Amino acid sequence: MSNAAKAMNGGKWITIATITSTLFQFVQVAILARLLSASDFGLVSISNLVLAFFQIFANLGFSNSIIYKQESDRKVLSTLYILNLLVGFLIFVVIYISSPYIIDYYKEPKLERVVKLASYYFLIVYFGQLYMFLLEKELKFRSVATIDITGTVVGSGVTIILAYSGYKELSLIIGSLVTQSIRTLMQILLGMKLFIPGWFFNLRDVKEHLRFGIYNLGDGLLGFVQANSDSIFIGGMLGVKMLGYYTIAVQLAVYPIAKLNPIILQVAYPILAKMKDSNENLKRSYLKILDFISYCNFPLLAGLFITADTVVPLFYGPGWEQTIELVKIFVFVGAFSCLSHPLFTLAFTKGKPNLLFYLNLATLIAKVPMVYFFGTYYQVMGIAMAFLLATFLNLILNFAIVHYLVGDFMGSFLRNLAKPLLFCIIMVGMVAIYKEVVGYDGIANMVAEVLVGGATYGVLTLAFKLSFNELMAYRQALS
Repeated sequence: MSNAAKAMNGGKWITIATITSTLFQFVQVAILARLLSASDFGLVSISNLVLAFFQIFANLGFSNSIIYKQESDRKVLSTLYILNLLVGFLIFVVIYISSPYIIDYYKEPKLERVVKLASYYFLIVYFGQLYMFLLEKELKFRSVATIDITGTVVGSGVTIILAYSGYKELSLIIGSLVTQSIRTLMQILLGMKLFIPGWFFNLRDVKEHLRFGIYNLGDGLLGFVQANSDSIFIGGMLGVKMLGYYTIAVQLAVYPIAKLNPIILQVAYPILAKMKDSNENLKRSYLKILDFISYCNFPLLAGLFITADTVVPLFYGPGWEQTIELVKIFVFVGAFSCLSHPLFTLAFTKGKPNLLFYLNLATLIAKVPMVYFFGTYYQVMGIAMAFLLATFLNLILNFAIVHYLVGDFMGSFLRNLAKPLLFCIIMVGMVAIYKEVVGYDGIANMVAEVLVGGATYGVLTLAFKLSFNELMAYRQALS
């Protein structure tokens, strides 16, 4: 099988793995929301923040450098493997020792056992991580997907069983450790055909990999603060209970889009790459991708906006009512975010990834003071609004960069956007009428609302925007 065929086949498997993990994440949260409190979710969110922060230092971009350099030297790989294990152990010790300071900041004694238990992640993950990089380098995406799916399924099952058994917030941490243990074991078993580490350790052999990783480290730190400043402030200013409500809202409204949209862009990237020397063709393709993404995402987000008061109690049970208004705010965050995603593909196509760094830096400079100000005066809703404003600013700057890369596109974009927006407004109106006349409680009403909304949007789209043949043409162009 050629590399191109392997890549196309790999795209299929990565899509399957991503959709599977997203669905299991949604189902797991829906079940656990009935068993755990908002404070439990808040505690786990803080531990995940700590892990995500130290994860930036641990990898140092070795995945990118190994794939970019097509590294196969056993001495170099052995050095990187041992270096990963040493860094993982060091991070474990640092987290374990620094847990009192984390507890002091968040003023939550329960964090001690959560953070200390979560720190064992770094003693597990690096035994298999380099094997994962090598599997990706060799385009063995079926193996990568199998590892991801197996870990997700087993880990989710363990998490739910432990939650039913009364382990509360620890069920999520233990479930995550089980997920990573399964993945690590499978990475080793499937990856040892490609590499068996030897007793080699020489930092001079990996200087290029380390230099490559420094840029990834800086970009990762900036991205972490930009993406998580709101959660950091909520946990410290408002407590773990408010962070729990906030986390559930983000996972419902933003998480699926953040996971699924990159699949579309992954398929579209080879098409754009062939057009990099023609701004006009590149702009035309960018607009088609943007139109396709808005067509797919907007009705889902609009539907969530109008059905949030039905969906949240139905899926998460009583006690999560505060999440409903947050979900309605994050619907707009999701809409702005999905319109921003295609720039990443466009910037790499044009050889301008540095523009993404400056975009994140500008967004961060604006976001942090807004989060602090709005959070101080308007609590968790204020922080959500600050996140929304920062995302909107990011979108404006995003479009300015697109204009710089391919020229004026805004007129065509607004004309393309008008119909799906209008269709969404009509759809929301139809569902609102149903809720007013019939009601919105219970699973029967939720199903009816989905059917009314979906039928309205589908009929309008087929009648006034896309014919069935055009829909099939989209599918063929992106296949």
